[in-house]
Parts: sequence; structure tokens; C-alpha cells
Amino acid sequence: MQSDHAPDGAPGKGPGLALELLVHGVGGTTPAEMLGDARTVRVTGDSTAAVHRRADDKDAERHPADHAGRPVPEAYCWSNLTSGNGARALWLILLPFMVANLAHWTRPASHGRCRTVRLHGLLVRLIALSLTVLLVAAVCEVALDLIAWQCAGAARCGQDRSWLAFMTAPQDPGDPGGWWSQPGRRLALAAVLPTAVTALLWLLSHRTWSAYESQPPLERAVPEDAPAADGRPPLSLPGFWYGKRLVARLRAAHTAVGFLTVAAALTAATTRHDRGSGGNAVLDVCGRLLEGLVLAGAAWVLFVVCRRGRKESEPDQGADTLAVRALPGASLALLLLAVVHSGWSRPGWTSSGTLPGDETFSVIAVLQGTLVVVLGVLGLRLHRITRLSRTALGGLASAAVGMLACALGGLLSGGVSQRVGDWLDGPGTPGRGGGDIDGPPTVLTWQASIIPVLLALVLLLACWFAFRVWRDARRLTDDVEAGYPGVVPDESRSRRIASAIARAGLTDRAPWLVATVAAATLVLGGVAVVGTMGTGKVPGEATEGAPDIVAGFADTVQALGSWLVGFAFVLLLAWSRRAYEDASARRTIGILWDVGTFWPRCAHPFAPPCYAERAVPDLAWRMAMWTDGQPERRLVISGHSQGSVLAAAAVWQLDPDTRRQIALLTYGSPLERLYGRWFPAYFGPHRLAALHDGLECWRNLWRLTDPIGGPVRPETADTPEPGPPEECRGVDRGPLHDPLVYGRTCELPLPEPILAHGDYQADPAFAEERTGLLARLKARSRRPHKHPGGVPRQPEPRPTRSDNRARVRAAQSEPGRSDG
Repeated sequence: MQSDHAPDGAPGKGPGLALELLVHGVGGTTPAEMLGDARTVRVTGDSTAAVHRRADDKDAERHPADHAGRPVPEAYCWSNLTSGNGARALWLILLPFMVANLAHWTRPASHGRCRTVRLHGLLVRLIALSLTVLLVAAVCEVALDLIAWQCAGAARCGQDRSWLAFMTAPQDPGDPGGWWSQPGRRLALAAVLPTAVTALLWLLSHRTWSAYESQPPLERAVPEDAPAADGRPPLSLPGFWYGKRLVARLRAAHTAVGFLTVAAALTAATTRHDRGSGGNAVLDVCGRLLEGLVLAGAAWVLFVVCRRGRKESEPDQGADTLAVRALPGASLALLLLAVVHSGWSRPGWTSSGTLPGDETFSVIAVLQGTLVVVLGVLGLRLHRITRLSRTALGGLASAAVGMLACALGGLLSGGVSQRVGDWLDGPGTPGRGGGDIDGPPTVLTWQASIIPVLLALVLLLACWFAFRVWRDARRLTDDVEAGYPGVVPDESRSRRIASAIARAGLTDRAPWLVATVAAATLVLGGVAVVGTMGTGKVPGEATEGAPDIVAGFADTVQALGSWLVGFAFVLLLAWSRRAYEDASARRTIGILWDVGTFWPRCAHPFAPPCYAERAVPDLAWRMAMWTDGQPERRLVISGHSQGSVLAAAAVWQLDPDTRRQIALLTYGSPLERLYGRWFPAYFGPHRLAALHDGLECWRNLWRLTDPIGGPVRPETADTPEPGPPEECRGVDRGPLHDPLVYGRTCELPLPEPILAHGDYQADPAFAEERTGLLARLKARSRRPHKHPGGVPRQPEPRPTRSDNRARVRAAQSEPGRSDG
């Protein structure tokens, strides 16, 4: 229920009140679990995201004396943003769009290379646009080609299916058939399906924007001596979490290109017939005009996509009215004209073979591969100019992620085409004859055939990583025992702890898995296009007459690929349906979106919505309003896992004075290990150092057994000052003991579990650091203010996995010490 929250400035608010704002991580949790009390009330917010307190702390501001000596805990719950209702499980179909959007944010850091950065963003937006064309073309392939053109054009295929009989071509050449039996009219009717899919994507993007990303950012004054926007951390810019103008413009462009793709598919079929012998001259002229209008619409779409990227220096409230309103409407009107033109009577026209325009899929594959290669060249150039340590793939992360997005798009488009083709073809094999229809385009069969090869490669990599885990676990077993001096060794216990440490280390090797799969996909995709263009046959037919081992391999991968690509698509749909009905499965899928949809939609407007555009303003407003006009107040924002990323992003949005009233406590944080490596332009060591400089204090807890969290490793660190223990001694504290004790003790007589990524608050270090941060904030008012840039920072030690032996011994033998 909504509590009566005391307004700012109400009487009875005493100085020195402390607040601990808890932010949960991936998967979410309930307010009762976060606050450790079943009786909680909602302080502010709604059913989607809200701040909760214990019922006893409801009016803490009115009775500050009752809360002296302890902070008032608050829990910000945002899990419903990603795993709330069942309909969000269907967002799995949008997975390629989400990955394409991530490619924009994985660009390397850059200093003063604005043109290169803008070109990088443009290439990613073009890749995203090609994915929309690919999706709509795949729906056109199913509805227009396989069903309306091939199956309804073959009497045996159409008459065996009662739902298709009304449009099936007659068997007798002298029979004129029904009104819908003409090929053009069948295509016009089938165009309803891809048009509806495009309209549904537009509607979903529009509604999710209103529900998630329409929150106004925190309005704050920028100090006069602040550096220009180009020199400030991007996440500190007022307009970073408000991309209304760009999303609206891209939504219009992608919607328009979807309508234009359907119009082009209709026009390609009708104009080929009209230009042939027996065609109608008037319809031919109309068809040529339609082709010209489609090309003009495509040019307009490209202009809108290429015109400009994000504007972050301030909230972009502008509106591109012409593009947002006129472009989709004009494209839809053009599509309606194409439908009318296609449905015009053309006596004697019959459909045979495949629908004209099947080469579209080869063109899209070549275009995507070219864009990915150019994107990789730009990434290498940016990384060479501004080289940051631990950057994933040395600047090639954007190209690798973009290639994976294209591969996922191809998997979905090829999967639905192959399954529908196998279903309609009866006993035959698509591309090999013997069935009712010719089947999907040849290039899709080639692309499906590379999937078994990719899976074999991934299996080999998995075996290699499993061997590395086994080898590292054996090497670390003795070191674990050395980290708990004075205990009785237990080989099985040590082996389990060492295995947990070794498995957690796989996270640091993940970039090479992504790079290998992306490179193999690019090469094998090129082979598929070359094989299609060079032979015009599916792999099994193209290798006829070759040595038995080659022909047998081609037949095997073609059969397996066709089955696997269809199975993957059906599995995705089944998983979506299960998540729609099962809350626990929906929660698991929500974890995927917790990681993948943190970033704003700046490349693909049909990607799942960015929950951070709601969560970050929520947190920033909460911190700013609570500390506003109350300089004595103290606030510790405490974030676990993905919650630590949201907390850091929200702190970046505050003005410098407000930041000095705030301390940051992170644990199990992927800020450097994942975000710093994969998104160096936004979370690189220089950005994390700037955040550390702007805060009164920041402490981070981590474990060797944690596969997600790790040390923050800012580029520089404050020189520790002499003083009491509560002084801020750098950022990182760890690795913490995990498990807390090796065996049974008097205090803990039962075996302690290996906590890995969870339950950091069970470690005594958590309470120690929180108390120290509050004491640091309290002491702030007793000493002269020191400008964050006044004292140079010294580099922190950068532990690596290769020196696990020394870290386990040293850190676990002195559990209260910090490695910062």
C-alpha cells in the first residue's frame, strides 16, 4: 500500500539521518527479502518499480531520534521492469534486435574522434536496419512465396489443405478458378501477414516506450567550470537516459522499411509478369512507377537513419514531425497501391517455381558481412588510438556482437522458412525435388547447413574450457587449504572450492568464445553465399559427382541443418510459451533482459525496451530529493550485481555537491569485469576513476568464486590518508572468504556453503564496510572539503587469474584486510 510520505522540509526532520538505499541484482527479489522484514510498505513508486521500507521505518524523517546510530534501509525493486507479466516472454523473438543494439555500446573508447564515432554508430544502425528487412522478408517468404505462390499454385499442395483451397489454382487449364486463384490476388491477400507483423512491432515499440523510457531525467544545473560534454563521462550527461527523439525517428524508419519490403515483394512478382509476353502495358507502366516510388521510399529511410545519432548533452525534446508521421504513412499508402496493383486481374497468369526476389536473402547476407567487416576496421582504429587495458577483443567487440546479431536473425528467418517448407513439401526434401513445392530459397538451405559445423566448433571449445577448469581446479586445490591456516585439510572440500574458483574464471575467457563463433559465422556465411551464387543448388545437389566423403558430408550437414534450424525456432517458441504460463521460467528469461536491455535503444527501435531509462531516473530522483536542502544527511546506495551498475549510473547523474553526500557500496559487481571490458567507452578504467573521484567514498566487495562480480580496478586510487579506520582506503576489498570458514567451528558448527555470486550480506565484511562508509560521511562535515582532483591517485594492483595462488593465500589468511 502507498504510505504517507513526509514532504521535504517538514518539521521534525533532524540532521544526521542516514539512509541505506538497496538495489537488487539480476532476477530480482521481494522487498521483504531485501529488508529482512515481512511487513513492508511502499514509500514511492508504482507496481512496476518502487521504493519500499519496513513498516516501522515508514515515518523515519518525522522521528529521526528513533533511528540514531543506524541507517534507515530502503529497497528499490525493479524486477517487474523485466520479468513482470507473461507477455514479456514473447520478447525472445526480438533477441537479434537486442544484440544489434548492444553492438553500438561495445565500441572502444575514443578521445577527440567524433567523426569516427559517428561513423561507427551509423554502421550499427545500418546493420540493425538490415535485420528488420531480413525479418519482414522472412515473413514474406513464408506467406507470399511458400504458401500463396508455391503451395496455392500447386493443385496437389493446395487441395490437401482445406484452409488454402479457396485460393488454390485449378487443375484444369480451361478452368478459370475462383476469384482468389489468380497469383496476384493470392499474393495481395498473403501480404496481410507481413504487414501485420510490421504494425505489431511498431505498436510494441510505441507502447514500451511509454511504459519504460518516457521518464524525464533529473534536471540539474551544470557548473560553469564543468568541462565540455565531450570531456565528461557520457553517463553523467543529462540526456543520456532520454532518447525519445532518436527512438521515435528510428521507429518510423524501421516501420517504413517493413512496409516497403512487402511492397517490393509484391511489385517484383507483378512487374516480371507484366513485362513478359502477354503482359498488360498499362499495368507495366504502373509497376515501373511503383518500383520508382519504392526506391524513393528506401532512399528516404536511409536518409532518416543516417541523418544523426544520439544527442546526450541535454534531454532531446525535439520532434522530427515529417519523418515520424509522414514516412510510415507514405510507406503504408505505397503498400496499399502495390496491393491494388497486384490484385488487378491478369487472366492466364500462373505461378511456378519460386517467387521472384529470392536473391534478396543473398544480398542481405553480403551487405551484413560487409558492414561487419568495416565495423571491425573502425573498432581496431579506435582501439589503436585510445588503448585501454582489458578491453574485450581489442576493439573488435562491436563487430563480433554485430555478427552474432546477424547470425541470430538468420537463424530465426531460416528456421521459420525451413520448417514451413518441410511442412508444405510433404514427402519431398526442399531443394531436392520429389515434393509438392520447390521450397525456400537455396541460400537459406546453405545457411542452415553451416549450423552443424558451428555447433561442432562450439562443442570443441566447450571441451577445451572444461579441460581448463579441471586443470585449474587441480592446481588451486592446495592453495585453498593454504588460505585457511590451522584447519584440518579435506581434499573433497578443497576440490569443491577450487572448482568454484576455476569455473568463475571462465567469465574472463568468454570474449574468445564470442570472437571464435563470430569469425566462424562470418567465414561460413561467406561460403554459403558463394555456394549459392556459384552453383544455384542446395549443398546435397551441388556436390553430386564429388568424392563420396564430400558428398556424404554435404548431405549430412544439409539434413542436420534443416532439422536443427527448425528445431531451434520451435524450441524458442516453446520456451516463450512456457515462460508465459510459468512464473519461474519467466523470471529466468527476465535475467536475460536484465543484462541485455540495460542500454538505451539507439540502434534498433524494435529491441526490448531499456529498463534503465526508468530505473536510473528513479534512483537519481530519489537520492537528489532525499538529500536536497539537508547537507547533514548521509546516504549509502548499496547495489548487488546488476543493481551496482544501476547505482553507479544513477550516481553519475547527480550534481557534484550531492555526490559528496553519498557513498557507494557495491558487491558482486560486474562494473569492470563485464561492463568495463565490453563497454570501455562508458565503463572503462578512466570512467570508473572519474566516478571514484566524484564520490566521498566507494567500496566494492568481491570473491574469487563469483562468476559475475569482481574487483573494480579504477585507473587511479586515492592515496590513503592517515586517520581512523573508517577512512576510505581505495575501492576494492577482496577476495573475501568463500566459504566463510573451511570446516566446522564453534561459531559455525555446520558446513558453510560456497556463496559465489549470492548472499554477500551474510559476510561480516558487508556490515563493516557499510558502517565505515556511514562514519566517513559523518566525518565529512568535520574536515575541510577537498576537491576531488586535488590529490593524485596511485594505481591499484591489478590481480589476474594467473596469480590465484598468492591471492588465495594472502587474502584468506587475513579476512579483514583490503587489497585496494
